[in-house]
Amino acid sequence: MSALALVVPVEAARARLDRFLANAPACIEANLSRNRLQALMAGGDVLVDGEVVTNLSHKLKGGEAVAINLPEPEPYAPEGQAIPLDIEFEDSHLIIINKPAGLVVHPAPGHADGTLVNALIFHCGDSLSGIGGVRRPGIVHRLDKDTSGLLVVAKSDAAHQGLAALFADHGRSGSLVRRYLALVWGAPERSQGTIDAPLGRHSSAREKITVRKDGRVAVTHYRVVASYGPPGYVVASLIECSLETGRTHQIRVHMAHIGHPVMGDELYGAGFRSKTHNLVPAAREALAVLHRQALHAATLGFVHPVTSQELLFERPPPADMARLIAAMT
Repeated sequence: MSALALVVPVEAARARLDRFLANAPACIEANLSRNRLQALMAGGDVLVDGEVVTNLSHKLKGGEAVAINLPEPEPYAPEGQAIPLDIEFEDSHLIIINKPAGLVVHPAPGHADGTLVNALIFHCGDSLSGIGGVRRPGIVHRLDKDTSGLLVVAKSDAAHQGLAALFADHGRSGSLVRRYLALVWGAPERSQGTIDAPLGRHSSAREKITVRKDGRVAVTHYRVVASYGPPGYVVASLIECSLETGRTHQIRVHMAHIGHPVMGDELYGAGFRSKTHNLVPAAREALAVLHRQALHAATLGFVHPVTSQELLFERPPPADMARLIAAMT
């Protein structure tokens, strides 16, 4: 167990203890978020002049000696596994991965191990500084198992707090940029537009998400990048999508909702299998071996929540999807 020692300056008199700690440079440098500090207080790990203080609104007088005991982060239940990672960027606070299709992000029923979290625990080791008192990677957003592309994970409490706020805002007022590429059947009537349709769990097929009036707000902006097919007939299109919200399966459900499901999506586009006969032979072959939805998280950008560095990364679609795109032209 380590500890932080602080002296309350006279000008902090009458300040609340929790607010003073949240803004104290030593606590910020130690990556102690407000929630983490509150948990430490509740656990009896904050002492003022040698006395344990658990009251968040405890008023300071100025001149007190404050000690914060920092228990070693508890181990995270999933075990580390030596799974190769394609790392785009990494520092002591966060790591950006180019996730391959087929890799589950987080352990869940049916996927107890072999996930990105298992890979990160092995790769990061002791550099995971502990999020909420637990040595674990901070998952702030996810990609479906069979969606490839860029994904950021927090390694420190400070990064987790900042990234969580960024992703909750979805770039409406913050710096977050997320763009996806998708191959879809046909082409929308307009070359660009917005799909505003609330999403919720399907009433009978629990693995599916569907558009429903009582669902959560979901907004997807799209732009047609290219269309493919003989003159006068569009077989498929390459679409760029950006998210204003981040719901489960959002792009896949929204594109199916407007009649243009993502190619290869067996969950939301199975009814379009018959359209494969409209593809040229090379495209039919490329789609047959894709074995997933043709969806890729191509662009990820944001201001680093700790260092304020501007980060922007782009990754082209992996070989399986790139092969399908090339066969379309």
